[in-house]
Amino acid sequence: MKTNKALLIIDMQKGSFTPQTPRYDHKGVVERINTLSANFRTLKYPVFVIQHDGTGSGEFEKNTEEWENLDELEVKSEDILIDKYVNDVFYKSKLQEELIRHNVGELYVTGCATDFCVESTIQSALTKEYTITVVKDGHTTGERPNLTAQQVVEHYNWVWQGMIPTEGKIVVKPLHEILEEVTVLK
Repeated sequence: MKTNKALLIIDMQKGSFTPQTPRYDHKGVVERINTLSANFRTLKYPVFVIQHDGTGSGEFEKNTEEWENLDELEVKSEDILIDKYVNDVFYKSKLQEELIRHNVGELYVTGCATDFCVESTIQSALTKEYTITVVKDGHTTGERPNLTAQQVVEHYNWVWQGMIPTEGKIVVKPLHEILEEVTVLK
């Protein structure tokens, strides 16, 4: 039985947070992710920092500035770095292998962009029978043609609350509720 929890931090990279691509509640989301990741590290749960690797595409080329994580995102040496190549981080990455190695059954999901990489990863994790907690105030996106970024975030929080999981479950909770639960489970 998979007993560990893990935090996924998806695509909090400089190339996604530019003046041309402002993100909803950028500073607040980063602060909440930093708070949660510090808590996970203290409890010895793995923290996965996922970066889009667009090598060969001309965007998010590995080891370029746009590929780098945000300066204000706290990444520690014990964190597990995962390269991803499409929206779904499970696709052809080492994430699944690492989750199995760390005996992870519960995923806490944060990051950017709500309606692309966060959404795809959640959908994929559901089919792999993980229990998922979406950090309601721990993901972000940009403005879209017919919706504000805030509306997109609120919409997906609503969608995920209504998802039908396979063997696991999915819930959407704000950081303060998660911290009340996770810190008790030492």
